[in-house]
Amino acid sequence: MKTIEEVVAEYKSDFELFEDANSKLEYIFDLGKRHTTLPQEEKNDSTFIVGCASPAWLVGECKDGVLILRGEGSSEMAKGMITLLMDIFGNKKADDILNFNPEKLNELGIVELLSPVRQQSLQSFLEKVYSYAKRCKEGTL
Repeated sequence: MKTIEEVVAEYKSDFELFEDANSKLEYIFDLGKRHTTLPQEEKNDSTFIVGCASPAWLVGECKDGVLILRGEGSSEMAKGMITLLMDIFGNKKADDILNFNPEKLNELGIVELLSPVRQQSLQSFLEKVYSYAKRCKEGTL
């Protein structure tokens, strides 16, 4: 299993291949093509990502201290970002997530391309992930 840092480094290399912002954003949209949907019963108030620019949901499960994530976004940008972030944080040990400084995501070179509203969406997603990781570690998820 790759570490969070290794996945971030791989995505950083991918994004560095693109010369301009539009190409990087198009790559995020392309990631969204791998996006999955959630069953209707999993789209509820407890999985809804409050503060996201478009409706999005994130489900977290804990198995043996490993956080398993599933999510759905309604816009192309949300689908791509959720796919990217689930690749980074999904199927990782809760401790590894909690010990990862989310500021390191700035190394990807895409955060600054996001509008302030989308940056808030990213922050809301991260808060949900870290909340799930904390609960997974505590055994309450």
